[in-house]
Amino acid sequence: MPLQAGWLKDEQAIMGTRVAVELWAEVEPRARACIGQVMAEMRRIDALMSPFKTDSELARINREAAQRPVPVSEELFGLIGRALKLSQTTDGAFDITFASVGYLYDYRRHVHPDERALAEHLPAVDYRQVLLDADTRSVRFGRQGVRIDLGGIAKGYAVDRGIAILRRCGIRSALVTAGGDSRILGDHHGRPWMMGVKDPRKPDGIAVILPLSDTAISTSGDYERFFIEDGKRYHHILSPKTGRPITHTMSVTVLGPDATT
Repeated sequence: MPLQAGWLKDEQAIMGTRVAVELWAEVEPRARACIGQVMAEMRRIDALMSPFKTDSELARINREAAQRPVPVSEELFGLIGRALKLSQTTDGAFDITFASVGYLYDYRRHVHPDERALAEHLPAVDYRQVLLDADTRSVRFGRQGVRIDLGGIAKGYAVDRGIAILRRCGIRSALVTAGGDSRILGDHHGRPWMMGVKDPRKPDGIAVILPLSDTAISTSGDYERFFIEDGKRYHHILSPKTGRPITHTMSVTVLGPDATT
């Protein structure tokens, strides 16, 4: 017999991470259909923005934009524009061109670039080399070697899209998560959602628990994708200035009105 009212949850592997949707369902079949719509939207965004899928728009930009302007969809053009504004606001601390050196790392195989490789590729890490033309809705790179990766913004964008779908479905209490990016719709059926922030040095530990409602929370740390070599931790959070993993912070959590920015 279908559930008439209660919590529903689904998890799938999308965008190279764990995507989860949890919601309060008044009518189970309709709620499950809404969860399916969220998962389908996540897969659509992944197909559009993944740098690893050779037929994605983003992969085509990385292949061709150093040679010619690449026309793109309105959606991708807009998100790249938002990312570049964040780069300006943070004076380059957030930079989607980190991928120009990021691809030199392979955390599963314990591979990292040497000083010579960094010196060769680091000049391409510069968000100002990503040139947008609103008239032709195209993207061009200002120099050879530039690559972009929207991993720092695309998952949050997908989470926000998921929340928008659930709103249209009439869902009032929900949590959508993609990796370290989460957004809460409403509350936990009359109570706050209790959101745990992982302890970066204890695999099963929680550093803090936050009572949250109707907000977004994003966490990233040096414990997610990393390897240790000669006592040094090589992880995926790279400094755009050095091309090396940052060393001054283990984990950062940000709260805000949406998961994209």
